[in-house]
Amino acid sequence: MIKGMSATRDTAQAADLLTWYDRHARELPWRVSPAARAAGVRPDPYRVWMSEIMLQQTTVAAVKSYFEAFTTRWPTVSDLAAAEDADVMAAWAGLGYYARARNLLKCARAVADEHGGVFPQTLEGLRALPGVGPYTAAAVAAIAFDLPETVVDGNVERVMARLHDEHMPLPQSKPVLTGYAAALTSQGRPGDYAQAVMDLGATICTPRNPACGLCPWRTACAAWDRGTQAELPKKAPKKRKPTRHGIAYLVKRVDGAWLLERRPDSGLLGGMLGWPGSDWSEEAPADAPPIRAEWKTLNAEARHTFTHFHLRLTVKTALVPMERRPERGEFVEAEVFDAGDLPTVMRKAFALTTG
Repeated sequence: MIKGMSATRDTAQAADLLTWYDRHARELPWRVSPAARAAGVRPDPYRVWMSEIMLQQTTVAAVKSYFEAFTTRWPTVSDLAAAEDADVMAAWAGLGYYARARNLLKCARAVADEHGGVFPQTLEGLRALPGVGPYTAAAVAAIAFDLPETVVDGNVERVMARLHDEHMPLPQSKPVLTGYAAALTSQGRPGDYAQAVMDLGATICTPRNPACGLCPWRTACAAWDRGTQAELPKKAPKKRKPTRHGIAYLVKRVDGAWLLERRPDSGLLGGMLGWPGSDWSEEAPADAPPIRAEWKTLNAEARHTFTHFHLRLTVKTALVPMERRPERGEFVEAEVFDAGDLPTVMRKAFALTTG
């Protein structure tokens, strides 16, 4: 095909998608609607950045309430930068992938301290911020500042694989799919376009049973033409997840206080409060109680799946007198303790003691 003809076709495809988006854009708490944007309303870079960090490896449905809670409590990046680490980690509890919360604070403080509370308005400046990778930088650049950057998440990869009938499996095909996406990126409305492709993947070009009859790109879609859309995108076989084992020690003092310890900043659940416990390994865990007590082992296990392994925690409980001192951790008074501030796996262990 002649290069100019290809460019014209790609521009027409982008226009078709934007027409669809103008009618069907999802209403999201961090989004400026296409109508409002056309009227001159600009997205808040802080809200765009916050949503993109939260949405990594997490669904829109799970993120909405956290986003609204965070932006109500800390309405500006400077407010977040001034927050106590423990408060932010507690507010993040249950959202998972806790390194994101630590990076959220690092980035907020960098913006506040080094940029006067204003996010950089270039891709390079955004990339230089702590915890901001290529995807997040491109998303903020496009959505917040209308820069023609290519934004590629899982939804976009799926749309591009089907649009071009690309059978090379992920992750090997990522550069190819990114190239397809770059060729279609709108120069006139890049922010709306980036969100439009993501909406298309989330609502029409879904992983299972795509609604091809409603798709604005159906006639241009090579997979639809060949009937291969259900097969795409292809993915390399996943490695089997190992199972690790550990012990969680749930200690209650006679006045109702609970023994908690803060996990190291590095590693899984870094910086989060949780129950004292053993190491997690594929071998039988070594007993490592945090305090002298008469221990009771519950019959049920707390089970949780992380990105790279399954975890099975044996739960041991004890009631101790006021004068007993722990070897590690600190007691949290009953009126302050809130199981909702704990990571999901720790809440699962707690639930076994109350069930």
